Amino acid sequence: MADAMISAFESSLDKTNLILKDIEDAYGWPKDRRNQSYAALRTVLHLLRDRLPVDESVEFAQQLPVLVRGIYFDGWVPSDVPIKLNRDDFLYEVRQGFPYDAEGGPERVTQVVLDTLRRHVTQGEWQDVKETMPKDLALLMP
Repeated sequence: MADAMISAFESSLDKTNLILKDIEDAYGWPKDRRNQSYAALRTVLHLLRDRLPVDESVEFAQQLPVLVRGIYFDGWVPSDVPIKLNRDDFLYEVRQGFPYDAEGGPERVTQVVLDTLRRHVTQGEWQDVKETMPKDLALLMP
């Protein structure tokens, strides 16, 4: 039983590192800038989570690696969601939560993270998430 738990944790860690590496690769960041890829992931995940209805948020989270799911739900207050954010509001909040200068600004950070997440969940789930977004925000989503 303990071996299975360690294996599950290692698998989640590997999948999380793959997600962070995908973000880094999109920017050409070296691994020593992992704090930036983590900040980008965390910021966009939290804003996406808070924009989604509770049921859809939980369904989306079920497809994330356990470690990323923990990041996703950290600080979540289900009674406070969904928060109505349009595209400009979302990008403003990304800029507030991501304190680094990155090529393309908050719009590119958002697109890179969303594209990365899209590749790590099923197409059907991604479509469900996209359909819950206002049209101007959905345009940022691959």
